[in-house]
Amino acid sequence: MTLSMGVGLFPTEPVPRMRELVLQAEQLGYANAWVGDSQNIWRDATVTLGAASVGTSRIILGTGVTNPVTRHPSVQASTWASLHEATAGRVAMGVGVGDSALFTMGLKPARLQELESTITDLRSLWAGREVTEGATGTGYRLAYLDEPSPVPVYIAATGPKILQLAGRVADGVILLAGTSSAFVEAGLRMIEKGAAEAGRTLDDLHIVLWTPTAIDPDPVAARDLVRAHVARVAMRPLPVAVGPAEAAAIERIRAAYDYYEHMEVGAAHSALVPDSLVDLFALAGTPDECAARLTELDHLGVDQVAIVPYVAPGADRADTLSAFAEIVSGERPRRRGNR
Repeated sequence: MTLSMGVGLFPTEPVPRMRELVLQAEQLGYANAWVGDSQNIWRDATVTLGAASVGTSRIILGTGVTNPVTRHPSVQASTWASLHEATAGRVAMGVGVGDSALFTMGLKPARLQELESTITDLRSLWAGREVTEGATGTGYRLAYLDEPSPVPVYIAATGPKILQLAGRVADGVILLAGTSSAFVEAGLRMIEKGAAEAGRTLDDLHIVLWTPTAIDPDPVAARDLVRAHVARVAMRPLPVAVGPAEAAAIERIRAAYDYYEHMEVGAAHSALVPDSLVDLFALAGTPDECAARLTELDHLGVDQVAIVPYVAPGADRADTLSAFAEIVSGERPRRRGNR
């Protein structure tokens, strides 16, 4: 299998435990650890990333994802320059227009133009140049920067417009298009369209397929664990249309979604998610079912599958990290009845 492994870790546990999970991911061969940034429902992402940098030496640390609203570009620039310095360059900034970090306070996501201009300013600041604060007209820079900090920027994208923007300006894309071949291929076409506008191709970008993941001998239990995350995917514009039944379910989800139960196992709105949406937007099922889906994804043109591990309340996400690594490596223990 040519796909690399990434893991999206929402900081729902104490920072020392989050550090342990990142360390385990590195030991299992994961290439990236992406830490969620939503200050009202999770621990702070940048503190978690700083802690995770201690004791790791290979894994690339990033946000999955931050936004240009709650963190001013000057703060973002300094944060990532500092993390770049602390990790000898093992960082990747994942950014989007904003989700639960904003909606829990009644704020609106950034416009695409704002996202693009923020990325432009960040790259200037990391290069040691001065940029202008839009509200005041005052120029500012990172005064302590002795040399450039070339931090890769990944845009998290679901809908057509932001997928094209990502293709045009980003170093990588966190593709939130589900695990259906048709959806992934549609997302890649939109990224490719944006890349062409900048004289680039898909080969110039690192494509990370982001997927909620639950691996369990009981496929029903596995699907139940990811329903809340699938509900979140349904909140965004999709790269292709779904069927009438799924479209109706999405409307019900959007009307009931509670951002204080954002991607939380057992969230009330998760009961509105039918199996058909789970199968489109998640990697959930038995080890053999998940292995079969990964085989399909391996030939679509993505570079990495980043799992967001879901387990029953009180269980350990480390088990899913290990199970996924076993599937990717092909070293799963043979189960009775397998041939």
